[in-house]
Amino acid sequence: MRGNEFLDKMGLIDPAYVEAADAKMNKKKSSWIKWGAVAACFAVMILAGTMLLTQDESGLNTDLPMLSISENTSAAMGYEGYMAYDISELVNANPWNEDSEISTLPVYQNSLTYDANFIASGADFDKMQEFILDVAGRLGLDTNNLIITNDALDKESKQKMIEKFQKVGDTVPEGYFDPTKLVIKAEGIKIEVDQSMTAKVSFNPAVSLPEEYNFTHFASYDDKAAVADYLKSEYCKFIGIDDPQVNIYGGDYNIYNQQSYYIEFFDAGVSDVEQIINYNFNRVAFYCDDNGELFIARIYQPNLSKKLGDYPIISSEQAKELLLNGNYISTVPYRLSGAEFIKKVELIYRTGEHEEYYMPYYRFYVELHEEERENGLKTYGAYYVPAVESSYISNMPTWDGSFNY
Repeated sequence: MRGNEFLDKMGLIDPAYVEAADAKMNKKKSSWIKWGAVAACFAVMILAGTMLLTQDESGLNTDLPMLSISENTSAAMGYEGYMAYDISELVNANPWNEDSEISTLPVYQNSLTYDANFIASGADFDKMQEFILDVAGRLGLDTNNLIITNDALDKESKQKMIEKFQKVGDTVPEGYFDPTKLVIKAEGIKIEVDQSMTAKVSFNPAVSLPEEYNFTHFASYDDKAAVADYLKSEYCKFIGIDDPQVNIYGGDYNIYNQQSYYIEFFDAGVSDVEQIINYNFNRVAFYCDDNGELFIARIYQPNLSKKLGDYPIISSEQAKELLLNGNYISTVPYRLSGAEFIKKVELIYRTGEHEEYYMPYYRFYVELHEEERENGLKTYGAYYVPAVESSYISNMPTWDGSFNY
């Protein structure tokens, strides 16, 4: 087979171009053209061989490990639902939208693993120490004169706990007394960094904002947006983000018909994928107390060092088909009644500390007609469909009526 015929079968080049070149060149030139075609032929053969090494007969990239869907990762009571009069009231600054042209997204393995007693292993206390000192520096504290402690129980408290276990005929599980947090205390500030690399900063006393800002629990969206602009300016060093984007999210109501919004920041990044990762993982959040004062801030910086690879993702329409087929996970106790009740979809990462893999999902907001109130307040339940192509998932979920979140 000639080189140009091979390339044509590979769909890489039109042989007409090679034939035309042959006709115009003299014999001497045609000689090196033909040898060039042969060389190109071998180059394509090598490339094709390399591709065969990483793909099986079904086209599956064998360099990417198979993934499993984590089960029972929710520590919350009840089910995940959001109350609003209309789905448009539930807002956030998610950078993904249905027009996004993203074909792959990264998947990470959680660096933490948990045993049957929910005791974690795999925490990197060196990174936790670096992180807590970094947070202290952002707050203007002298990191050379700070004392770092942990949350391990003292000897007397340990003995009391041992006795409690003994009273019920049990023994203290291995690792039960291991520290899970690092702590720094300074005047008016307490910093805690846990194993999931979340830093919690508590302000005591709480910090009052200028009178013109309404930072109460049930402040309006516009009020929270104004507060966010203030915090972005006043706490820019603490936020520590090159290009901070504001995420005012929420809009759902409680049983007393009170609507809430929350404030976070994330880095815009340099690409759509980086922005999605930052939105889901690398965040800074501020929280008010009952008096509308700043009393807690959190910096989320999970360990994403165990990247498994960039996985092909399906479209939201393909995910919708899986949803209607029952291939989802949810804490909602109601079976999906029909496509007409699907009101919204967004792509997110499930970032719970008990997730085995940090992988993308489509979160569908489904109107639960069973829960609609007399005043017209609706409940939208959250249903999750894996966004990674199903060929890379070893246990595609099928809803069975239980809490399989």
